[in-house]
Amino acid sequence: MRAAVFKQLGEMPELDDLVEPIAEAGDVIIDVVAAPVLAYHDEVFAGKRPMLFELPFVPGTGAIGRVAALGAGATELAVGTWVYCDPTLRGRDGQGLPAISLQGLTANGPAALPILRQFPNGSWADKLRLPMENVFPLGNISTQTAPQWLMLGTMLVPYGGLTAVDLRAGETVLVNGATGSFGSAAVAVALGMGAARVIATGRNRDALAALSQRYGSRVRPVEASGDQEVVTAAIAASAGAPIDVVLDILPPAATPDQVLSAMLAVRPGGRIVLMGGVGMAGGGPLNLPYPWLMRNNITLRGQWMYPRDAVPRLIEMARSSLVDLSQFEVIEFPLNAVREAICHAGAAANPFIKTVLRP
Repeated sequence: MRAAVFKQLGEMPELDDLVEPIAEAGDVIIDVVAAPVLAYHDEVFAGKRPMLFELPFVPGTGAIGRVAALGAGATELAVGTWVYCDPTLRGRDGQGLPAISLQGLTANGPAALPILRQFPNGSWADKLRLPMENVFPLGNISTQTAPQWLMLGTMLVPYGGLTAVDLRAGETVLVNGATGSFGSAAVAVALGMGAARVIATGRNRDALAALSQRYGSRVRPVEASGDQEVVTAAIAASAGAPIDVVLDILPPAATPDQVLSAMLAVRPGGRIVLMGGVGMAGGGPLNLPYPWLMRNNITLRGQWMYPRDAVPRLIEMARSSLVDLSQFEVIEFPLNAVREAICHAGAAANPFIKTVLRP
């Protein structure tokens, strides 16, 4: 089979011929129809974004495709079924919080490397092998519309955060870092979950205006420029109501002060979930105000990725149009143009554009 193989840091993946994977017990083989290219894939290959993996491997986190073969143990899946392939691989023998790896990208720690060794290759290939529990039926879709369903992978991340703090219909949500790919998806998901209003912060004025224009008056943009107190005051003024939930999904280049500007806007008894990359590229620590957290009964938690049961629930939200996948434009590249796809994904500034490989 054809695959794009990442062989050495500092170099782009190269198209190569690999032996087709075989479905062992508990496995499924997928004919890949569409696979995502991340905006920061170029940084991963250059060694500029820290990831834990072992070379060589086939990149590609997640896919849309059709079941090609099943190992022993299948009870509901059938050959030919359209599916979403969830790249979040969890240790099957984990006690408590299991080891987690993102297939075709990284492990969340050394304990998760055995998972990547078992399923080393991602979706930038004709075929993909992964555990049955990571495959979710999509119902009746078409080859033409399949790439749009890749937006599930982007939306699942903020959906995991919003469900972790039990977002309820009618509440007010602040998405801190709303102009990136995951941030703009968070706005769409929060609205789909019934948020009365979403405060969207960011430094890109044009991107904020585009969010407001796209989703209407329930989205209230706040430009996050100026010092911490000024931004916090601007957020409160824009909200016009107590802020129940803060989702921080800022990128590594952001500062701790940008996080605090949003956190301090939450109401007494509010919930905050941290999902961004602040601190991963260096910089100072996030200094939390202990008395404020304690006296205001603030719930603060971190969340990486999402639970497995989030996937079918988000699929149903998409099928019922609570989240509209057609809001996102797809730019497609063939597998033999993988380098061009990587460069396009890194250069595309619009969070509503998804770069896709079509093996």
